[in-house]
Amino acid sequence: MRGSGVDDPRGRLTKDGIRIHEPGDFAGMQAAGQVAAQILDEVAALVEPGVTTEALDDFITRRVTELGTVSATIGYRGYRHASCISVNHVVCHGIPGAKTLKDGDILNIDVTVILDGWFGDSSRMYVAGNLGRKAERLIQVTHDALMLGIEAVRPGNTFGDIGFAIQSYVEAQRMSVVRDFCGHGLGRVFHAPPNVLHYGRQGKGAVLEEGMFFTIEPMVNLGRPETKVLADDWTAVTRDKSLSAQFEHSVGVTADGCEIFTLSPAGRFHPTWG
Repeated sequence: MRGSGVDDPRGRLTKDGIRIHEPGDFAGMQAAGQVAAQILDEVAALVEPGVTTEALDDFITRRVTELGTVSATIGYRGYRHASCISVNHVVCHGIPGAKTLKDGDILNIDVTVILDGWFGDSSRMYVAGNLGRKAERLIQVTHDALMLGIEAVRPGNTFGDIGFAIQSYVEAQRMSVVRDFCGHGLGRVFHAPPNVLHYGRQGKGAVLEEGMFFTIEPMVNLGRPETKVLADDWTAVTRDKSLSAQFEHSVGVTADGCEIFTLSPAGRFHPTWG
C-alpha cells in the first residue's frame, strides 16, 4: 500500500524524519503484529485450487473484526478489501475478486490491522495445490532474503546494509529485486519515513537507532525487476510476466538487534512449514 499517514506525536524524530519510539511502544506493536500473523496462519487452510481470492478476503475481513481489530486497508485511498492477494506474476497490491485459484498457483496475501492505534502489517506466500520446482526455489530465495535483511537490523548499521544483504543474496541466485516498491516506517501510522529499499550499498542511508519501527518486504522476480501498474491503479505485475514472490515482517530496532512483531504463532510463515 502506498502513501503516508497522519504523523504520530509520540517520541522524537531523527534528522531524516524517522520516529524513535519509546520502550513501552514495543508491546503495542507486538500485539497488533500477532493479530495480523494469526489471520495469515488461519487463512492457509483455505488456500486450494478452486477457491476465489474474493472468498479468501471475505474470511480475512470477518476475522479482522472477530479478533477486535480494524482493517487498515478498507477505505484507504478508496481500496475496498481487507487484504491484497497477488497471484503468480502479480508483484503486489493484487485486488481480491472472482479469480479462481488453479493447481500450482502461488500467491502473496498481505494483511494490515489496527489494534489500540498500532498497525500490524505482514504478508507471506501460499501455494494452491502442488508446488512447482521453479516456484519453490523463488519462494525459498525470497524468504531467505527477508531473513538476511532482518539479520542486518541493529543499532549502528544503516538501511543500506539491509538493502545490500537482500540484493546481493537474490542476485547471486540469478533472480532480481523489485525496485519500484519498498518497505516503510509504521507504528501509529500506516506509512511513515523511512522508505526501506531492498537494494543498496553497505554503509549508506540513515543509521538505525533503537526504537525505529518499519517493515521489510522484499519482492523478488524470477525474471527481470521491472514492473507496471494496471489500469485499476493498484495491481502491479512483472513486465516480462515472470513469477514474483514476497514476504513481509514488521520489526522494531532493539538495543542489540531487532524484534520481529509479526512472527507466525503457528510456525506457518513459510508455505511448506507446519
